[in-house]
Amino acid sequence: MTGKWPARVRGRLGERGAPLLVLVGLLALMVVPLTVMPAARCAVFDSGCHRPSARAHADPPSRPVRPLTPVEAATGGAYVALGDSYSSGVGAEDGLADRNPLGCHRTSRAYYHAVAKAFPFAKGAGFWACSGATTADVRRGKSGEPPQLDRLGPDTSLVTISVGGNDVGFSRVLAGCVVKLPWSGSCAEQGAGIAPRLAALRQSLPALLDEITRRAPRARVVVLGYPRAFSEVNGAMGDNITVEDQRWLNARARELNELIRQAVVEADDRLVTARAAGSVEFVDAYSAFAGHEAGSADPYMNGLGVNLSALAAEKSSFHPTAKGHEALAALFVEQVRKGPGRPLNQYR
Repeated sequence: MTGKWPARVRGRLGERGAPLLVLVGLLALMVVPLTVMPAARCAVFDSGCHRPSARAHADPPSRPVRPLTPVEAATGGAYVALGDSYSSGVGAEDGLADRNPLGCHRTSRAYYHAVAKAFPFAKGAGFWACSGATTADVRRGKSGEPPQLDRLGPDTSLVTISVGGNDVGFSRVLAGCVVKLPWSGSCAEQGAGIAPRLAALRQSLPALLDEITRRAPRARVVVLGYPRAFSEVNGAMGDNITVEDQRWLNARARELNELIRQAVVEADDRLVTARAAGSVEFVDAYSAFAGHEAGSADPYMNGLGVNLSALAAEKSSFHPTAKGHEALAALFVEQVRKGPGRPLNQYR
């Protein structure tokens, strides 16, 4: 019967029957799979298509990503001022409240105040520098106060610090030069004692800087060098110190500054290698008081003050005056605006 049915159909369809049957068969082969396969049915007949909502495919609104400017990075969190007497403001006293003989001797004319007012720090500012602090004291505390490092945290965006002078006993060296007691030798004779203390600082300062950046990983850490105290032109007026001694003391200050600068560069290099968000930056203050050294007509550095009862130099001796702290504040403000001289890994 199978063979006869096509013959009967051909008889009815005439001469064109065979081609029509072929066409019908081809259409059947095309339609059946299309009715089974949704994707093919969608492509040919535009029916049965699954169309995801436009919302599902819409890209989220894009926000431009750009690097933070140096000022934005420094002011996005809190400002914390750490360090020794050059940061606490000894020598820049203004009124009885600043002359409190106890504690850390933080004064109202220290550079911290000008820096804190110069920028809108998103999370405020804190002043924790302490007179006499060494690198070890910054880590463990001094004068009954907790460690300065405890003031740092993930939201700290700017740290300023001066440290190292007490580690090498610079104030004692100055006193040995200017308080000429019968048993004291010349300035240069103290050099043998300075060398091992510098070597110890070469170990303790990098460790301290690494601890600061660990506790405040997004902070710009700005480290202050020490200004020279003397002009080397003539003996500081009334300070019982020769030009030769001035030059020797200035050379020791330069040596200390170079050690600090190198430790800062190396600490920052470690952050760059780790692709960290923070930075460590050096502020060179060696010539910040040029023309205004101790004994000048308009000094930014205090000269010798002697406590006659103790035959010792006063704490304010050879520390910056209020004008000196204004000059140091200007250096910090400039550095905050300028930045570390390399890209910061912080974005908005």
